[in-house]
Amino acid sequence: MNKIANRQVICDTLMELAKDDKDIYVLTSDSRGSASMTNFANEYPKQFVEVGIAEQNLVGIAAGLATTGKKCFAASPACFLTMRSIEQVKVDVAYSNTNVKLIGISGGVSYGALGMSHHSLQDIAVMRAIPNMDIFLPADRFETEKLVRELVKYDKPAYIRIGRNPVDDVYESTDFDFQIGKANVMREGKDITIIATGETVKPAIEASDELKELGIKCRVLNMNTIKPLDKEAIIKAAKETGHIITVEEHSIYGGLGAAVSEVVVQNAPVPMKIVGIKDEAAITGTSKEIFNYYGLSKENLVKLAKELIGKN
Repeated sequence: MNKIANRQVICDTLMELAKDDKDIYVLTSDSRGSASMTNFANEYPKQFVEVGIAEQNLVGIAAGLATTGKKCFAASPACFLTMRSIEQVKVDVAYSNTNVKLIGISGGVSYGALGMSHHSLQDIAVMRAIPNMDIFLPADRFETEKLVRELVKYDKPAYIRIGRNPVDDVYESTDFDFQIGKANVMREGKDITIIATGETVKPAIEASDELKELGIKCRVLNMNTIKPLDKEAIIKAAKETGHIITVEEHSIYGGLGAAVSEVVVQNAPVPMKIVGIKDEAAITGTSKEIFNYYGLSKENLVKLAKELIGKN
């Protein structure tokens, strides 16, 4: 079982690249520990900025540094980064088109026991509505590394959301094709498609494997980029498989499901189900307990797939 959290992978990859690229800067809001950026701060103190518990300042300072040619990675808990500092994100980063990568750590329900104040289940919806802001949710440590390497070369504003704890691998190594704005096909299928993002990719793959044993061929798309969205892959899946399920660690409103349905309804309408957190203050508990409660699980995805294609 993997024991390396995605946040640690981000730090390790940035440390490797910062050795030869002195324009790489990391900023934190009293979150170097929770962002696993302590080693970066110790190794590259001149390329590290600690602003304290001041998320608005975090974003503003990152944007200012970016105007001088720095490649800024600003890490803070997703729940605070996308709510407390949203005006700075909208104006200083997106509208001003500054080269800032906003890293939302402990996203979704990672802070499970701390409840709604610490859950970030509206962040994709908020960020998706801001022009010029790209959004990424890597599925595992290998995809996280590939993403960071691409983003160092990518000069657009971006929001990257990761969880807190290690997640099971969905890839075996970094030996796979990764392109910004392109979904990865994790399983082929012609009967139904499950489109997942971030930590929900693993249960989607497990559901596909179980459905295969039942004679149902389920395609799985890893939608690692929510914006720009891979519309081509979605339309292709709708036309070729005729049924779509989306699953995400986010509110059922405004996230992956909404983005996919906007494409489907305008291009290739098919029966669809959106799986996510209901419109309520999510329950508290471990990530696994919350996932199971809201149906972000292999078992529920198998059940929904059978129902959607009428094979109970």
